[in-house]
Amino acid sequence: MIEWSDTHKTIRDMMHRFVEAEVKPHRDALEHGDMPPYEILRKLFATFGMRDMAEVRSEKAQQHAAKREEARAKGEPYVREERPESADQVAMQMIPIIELSRYCPGMVTALGVSVGLTANTIMSRGTAKQIARWVRDLLSLDKIGAWAITEPGSGSDAFGSMKATARRADGGYVLNGNKTFITNGPYADTIVFICKLDEGQGGDPKDWKVLSFVLEKGEQGLVQSKPLRKMGMHSSPTGELFLGDVFVPSDRLLGETETVSYRTGAKDTFTAERTGVVAMALGIIEQCLGLSTEYAKTRVQFGKPIGEFQLIQLKLAKMEVARMNVQNLVFRIIELASAGQKMPLAEASACKLYCAQSAMEVALEAVQLFGGNGYMAEFQVEQLARDAKVLQIYGGTDEIQISQIARSLLAP
Repeated sequence: MIEWSDTHKTIRDMMHRFVEAEVKPHRDALEHGDMPPYEILRKLFATFGMRDMAEVRSEKAQQHAAKREEARAKGEPYVREERPESADQVAMQMIPIIELSRYCPGMVTALGVSVGLTANTIMSRGTAKQIARWVRDLLSLDKIGAWAITEPGSGSDAFGSMKATARRADGGYVLNGNKTFITNGPYADTIVFICKLDEGQGGDPKDWKVLSFVLEKGEQGLVQSKPLRKMGMHSSPTGELFLGDVFVPSDRLLGETETVSYRTGAKDTFTAERTGVVAMALGIIEQCLGLSTEYAKTRVQFGKPIGEFQLIQLKLAKMEVARMNVQNLVFRIIELASAGQKMPLAEASACKLYCAQSAMEVALEAVQLFGGNGYMAEFQVEQLARDAKVLQIYGGTDEIQISQIARSLLAP
């Protein structure tokens, strides 16, 4: 794939108009006024028919879960026959990410965690009954989801440093722990809580089994913090979760079995997160380039537009090179889908590393090009620079991506 098709361009233009009409006017409220993004996202889903797809996706997931349960009952392996997403499906997923990231990249994060990480975790690990209970509302955005893995002392070592625990109790489990940096945490209705099984076994907790449970807002002993103040991504509410002796019945354990550790399949989650950053980076870069180009044409210094100065032209040229490279990586992901393939984890890590760094560099160059105005909140490049920084942190820091890439290269 070397360019967007006419269909893609039509969808992109429609999405662009929606963002201009529904997101841009609320940017200040989303950025500085503590306005949650969910009503705008629900309107997006209604406008583009995404709500209508929720029921179909939920039913298909229930059918696969039922087959998985049947195979498990017989002691047989279950291999789900999946039709890989088509190139058009992948493109249609990326276009909204790119367009939303022009103004509010945080909205992409809030959306992705709710209908992506949270719903997909339940679909991939839950029983048919669990999927029927929670997934449709998550996929339609009738309910907001959160995926709780990060803890104050963990970060990159999410599994090894995890201290949150589940202990068996009559009829269920008692959960304890503290999670932080949880996207949608303050407002989540449905929470996938990832913790270790404490069987009183002693030994190194790093080796304890990792399980996942579903929590609902209002559980006794569950406290959801107010949104945390942070550097960027203000349109994506982030909070903490505190669990003190929260009892949940056994049907809250995803899959209703302790035999499958949550560590299994984690690579697929990381790959999806990292390839999503590519589209977010492209939206940020395109917006910074567009704003900078227009400013270079209209800002006059020393009697002429600053775009006539070579140092400004160098900044614009570097931004365009970054835009082309990142767009080509978007096309690479779409092209792999057209061949029925998914990007390997190491390649996804390389994409995230490059694209996150490129978005940060372009955004900072845009601030510099705008000069004093670029440092002011009323000029959008200031916001995009703050938003871009987290792309180098979440989903695995730059340092983690480098390690992943190097391990792949050095593997025998």
